[in-house]
Amino acid sequence: MTPAAAFDPTRVAHLTGRFAPVTEEVDAVDLEVTGELPDELDGVYLRNGPNPRFTPIGSYLYPLDGDGMIHGVWLSAGRARYRNRFVRTHSMIAEESAGRALWGGLQSMILPGAEEVGDVLAHTFKPLPDINVVQHAGRLLALAESDCPFRMSPGLDTLGKETFDGQLPAGITAHPKIDPVTGEMAVFCYGLEPPYLTWAVIGPDGVVRQGPTAVEGIAEPQMIHDMALTRRHVVLVLAPAFFDIEAAMSGGSFVAWRPERGTRIALIPRDGGPVGWADDEAFWLWHTVNAYEDPDDGRVILDYVQWPALTLGPGSPDGRPRESGHHGLTRAVIDPAAGTVARTRLDDARVELPRIDDRLLTGPHQRLAVAADSGRVGGLLPGEYDALRRYDIRGTGVAAQSWNAGALSVGEPVFAPVPGTRGGERGYWLTFATDRTDNTSWFLVLPAEDFAQGPVARVRIPVRVPLGLHGTWLPTEE
Repeated sequence: MTPAAAFDPTRVAHLTGRFAPVTEEVDAVDLEVTGELPDELDGVYLRNGPNPRFTPIGSYLYPLDGDGMIHGVWLSAGRARYRNRFVRTHSMIAEESAGRALWGGLQSMILPGAEEVGDVLAHTFKPLPDINVVQHAGRLLALAESDCPFRMSPGLDTLGKETFDGQLPAGITAHPKIDPVTGEMAVFCYGLEPPYLTWAVIGPDGVVRQGPTAVEGIAEPQMIHDMALTRRHVVLVLAPAFFDIEAAMSGGSFVAWRPERGTRIALIPRDGGPVGWADDEAFWLWHTVNAYEDPDDGRVILDYVQWPALTLGPGSPDGRPRESGHHGLTRAVIDPAAGTVARTRLDDARVELPRIDDRLLTGPHQRLAVAADSGRVGGLLPGEYDALRRYDIRGTGVAAQSWNAGALSVGEPVFAPVPGTRGGERGYWLTFATDRTDNTSWFLVLPAEDFAQGPVARVRIPVRVPLGLHGTWLPTEE
């Protein structure tokens, strides 16, 4: 167990600068706009991210630790307003009553007793719904890493823990995938005890159609951050990142990277058939782009951002991977019959947080956008990027357009389609950005048709928005 006294939060890079948490909840209307907000944009952009309510104790591990805070920008008739709200879990409410942090970070294993938080919360782990935010079946969900999400109101008030009528008590992933054709939401959940990995399906009406189903062939707990969904399969990539509780209890890392074990890819038939496996050399992925079946031969095409090893924690000073090897946008072609994987490097730029037009999930895609490192700025932290990059993939050819954000550190780009269009061609990419020179924050709108020209509109956010993680665009028409 890591002694709390040994932890100095002032020396944690992801608690300072552009990542530093904010504690004030703000409402602001008629925001300053540079350029012109497109009339087609009518809805709300929401983004979640780690934001400790109180100074952390014991440890702090980005991007997993920290309370959730959702930032929203509402757009209509060329005008914008802003609101941010904490995701108020029972643990955060207890800490607010105490006026300080009571739970330590994941690596410290500091859990408060009944004398501090009462019998119900005593010796429990703190929920961390700080990674993503999605809407499905009328529910707005703040999502955690393999835990129960918390339901939010349209105005971002916390409504409580969501267990889907008690059918998914262990929780779900931070990266569920919604089938745009069926409306189903596929999820997975990993745990420290058997069954170590389960998957489930929630119908478009919000009712669980496929309860937690164990993935056969998993003998020990592994960390899995994201997933992919095709029209026939749930796709899970099991990199050799194994939980090591004994090491965590003695002050070491709670996740061990064991590259000799290799990476396995599970193809789980959505109709409930037997799981197919494909084995490969070790690599790690934080985020997938999308997956789909080749209509000619049934092979599964998976696009994702590859890392040579698990990049959890500060890494090297420049934010590059700690081990040599391929990093960048990658395509894996998985042959279910042969159990083989063929990987192709699509680009070796340092990129992350990939997104497509969500209406194209489970089917072929051509365009995607990512946050990127321009290579022109030194000292960017892991999870910090100073450019946006858009790819056009046609066959084996890959074309890229980049917009260098200059002094701005940018986040994940989210696609907002022009209403009534299809295919990801007409629309806008949305993201938050913070200026490294003065810490001012902006909401950016980039046109999909001419990405490299940069934003057509910059909305000044009246408070700093910490660099964070994942978001969504919710048009008013839906």
